[in-house]
Amino acid sequence: MSTLMNNVNQRTQLAGENRLELLLFRLQNNHLYGINVFKVKRIIACPPLTQLPHHHPHIIGVANTAEGPLPILDMLSAIKLGKVTDPRKQSVIVCEYNRKQQGFLVDKIESIVNMQWSDILLPPKGIGHKHYLTSITRINNQIVEIIDVEKVISEVTPTSEKMSSQLSDDFAELNQSTVPRTVLVVDDSVVARNQIKRCLAEVQLESILLNDGKQALEHLKNLVEQGKNLNDEYLMVISDIEMPEMDGYTFTRKVKEDPVMKHIYILLHTSLSGVFNKSMVTRVGADNFIAKFDADELAQAVLDLFRKRSLKTPH
Repeated sequence: MSTLMNNVNQRTQLAGENRLELLLFRLQNNHLYGINVFKVKRIIACPPLTQLPHHHPHIIGVANTAEGPLPILDMLSAIKLGKVTDPRKQSVIVCEYNRKQQGFLVDKIESIVNMQWSDILLPPKGIGHKHYLTSITRINNQIVEIIDVEKVISEVTPTSEKMSSQLSDDFAELNQSTVPRTVLVVDDSVVARNQIKRCLAEVQLESILLNDGKQALEHLKNLVEQGKNLNDEYLMVISDIEMPEMDGYTFTRKVKEDPVMKHIYILLHTSLSGVFNKSMVTRVGADNFIAKFDADELAQAVLDLFRKRSLKTPH
């Protein structure tokens, strides 16, 4: 399994070109699933597990690793499709989400495939609101389901969405500012969109929510065609990186290459982490980058821009 993940650093050239590589795997229901290679740290056989008292039912145990305790989550159970019968026969995909490492128990590792983000599509609307998918795609006539891991993790280990009272007070001081109080939020995860929406609402900022970079780019272009100044409409754009049809890097690059749209402030806000992503911020022209999800850090980034724009705007 280690050879499958070799030379991941060479894959970084795909980012910013609206391409990605998916690690394909199966669960015990034999469905085919995918996860972005950039989220994957390593793949291991299921190690010995320690049971913890009062643990969440989806956490089947904790593994002792060289990097510290690693919680192992039964993905099949987490997406409400059953329960693994024998963890010892399973593989573990070790990923980093929202600044923490997490092991996902899977039945079988298939392969890595190189794809266009334009081939990654939103789930059909007819499947309702209780599913655990951010997107789907098709490979060799097979449907590949891409799980909303942020939703899974939020149900197992909820993240605090409360910001410090001092930050709320700081925003209150700017109530007389004429700077726009609306933020464009672009993220394919309904959990992530709502986290940001609630964070912004706490400081009396409104949000417009969109699902992917293609929607966001078309939205901004429509405003420009109507003769509107984007900086009069929005305080900023907060965009995820991993999104179907058009990723956040490509969205940012296209906005910043446009002479009319380039002045709008774009903050990339993603569960992808590492030095590579910070270098990509410069490459595509984004104004800032922070990792998900810390309410205070996000609010501080918004506040800093609010203050900067308030100083430039006549009252």
